Amino acid sequence: LHKEYRRQRQMCIRDRLWLALALPGLWFGWQWIATPESYGFGHAIKDSGDWAAWLLLLTLAVTPLRLAFRRARWTLWLMKRRRDFGVASFAYAAIHTAIYLVDKASLTVILDQATGWDLLTGWLALAIFLPLAITSNDRSMRAMKRGWKRLHRLVHPAAVLVFAHWALTAFDPVTAYIHIGILAAIEIAGWTLKRRPSGSRIKA
Repeated sequence: LHKEYRRQRQMCIRDRLWLALALPGLWFGWQWIATPESYGFGHAIKDSGDWAAWLLLLTLAVTPLRLAFRRARWTLWLMKRRRDFGVASFAYAAIHTAIYLVDKASLTVILDQATGWDLLTGWLALAIFLPLAITSNDRSMRAMKRGWKRLHRLVHPAAVLVFAHWALTAFDPVTAYIHIGILAAIEIAGWTLKRRPSGSRIKA
């Protein structure tokens, strides 16, 4: 009974987390429906892309935070939910891509634009994230064993592509540069903390 209670409690917590992660999408979806004259494709593409990037940064920040605050219970909770954040990031990236495809509504235009570095970086990032999202579950971890970690380390080059895409497509790239700085700080912190003797137990 105790194990069943814990399982039900964990499922309830995860459901609440996913509701929280879905709220931004529900909000900008509602804005698009309620005020289509002021909130159109441009705003929807930007907002979905922003949330994909923010959740990606959160996903990447979990390991450095856990290494820095290994006695804190909240970092353990973040570690347990890291895959949820990553999948949510991919979901917003997929929505971002779908809105772009509907907006262009022309295969010729889409293929022509895909050759430029501004959009090619985004397509490459999405291609890398797809297998990561598909394998973000316990069954895949058990089946792939050590290969699972090797595959999921691709999140780091994919993140570089994401923020390069943001900088190259933004009207004002300053915000993108700020986020690139945050990404660099997360990567440097993770690299440094893993090389401390006490930090060798946690792998990205």
